[in-house]
Amino acid sequence: MLSQEIIVFIIEVIGTVAFASAGAMSAIKRKLDLFGIMMFGAITAVGGGMLRDILLGLNPPALFRNPTYAYIAIGVSILLFAAVRIREDLLTSKYIAVYKNIMNSADAIGLGAFTVIGVNTGYDNGYTSAFLLIALGALTGAGGGMLRDMMSGETPQIFRKHVYACASIAGAVIYIALNQVIENAAAMIIGAISIVAIRYLSAKYEWNLPKAIR
Repeated sequence: MLSQEIIVFIIEVIGTVAFASAGAMSAIKRKLDLFGIMMFGAITAVGGGMLRDILLGLNPPALFRNPTYAYIAIGVSILLFAAVRIREDLLTSKYIAVYKNIMNSADAIGLGAFTVIGVNTGYDNGYTSAFLLIALGALTGAGGGMLRDMMSGETPQIFRKHVYACASIAGAVIYIALNQVIENAAAMIIGAISIVAIRYLSAKYEWNLPKAIR
């Protein structure tokens, strides 16, 4: 059976690749240059973890102490840059439906992976407050995308996208609740899958929280 450390590493790699892909494609769609694409990919992938570590007083943040995930994010961004550079028609209307599906999938997987990683980081540092753990999960999951949107001059998607932050919070709650009765690694996986499922369903059925002005 895989150890918890290996499971955490696998989840982090999956989340990094997923979020880096979403961030890099967002930059490509905005016609940014290679450096901008790498920055968007890296910020989306590791920005949430950086904010989490700053909140916990872990200085310097983990991404600077162990830049493995930043390197992975930059590598993924470069690969996507090269792919689109070679085949610019990948972003044309012919492939737009496929593009949207891939981005939604990457976003959902990244959100699920990094939310449970954020909660687990809280556990690893000795915190047991459910409120804090949920906040750490949501910040790690959605923080990178929030920074990316702010860099783009847009309202962060967590305030307008189909139950985005709520999906993260729900998954964190599920993870914390299950962690009381089953092994931590299993609780992490179930929590992450729950978030992905909620994001898929919310996108498919266009679930949204109510707004003051219709």
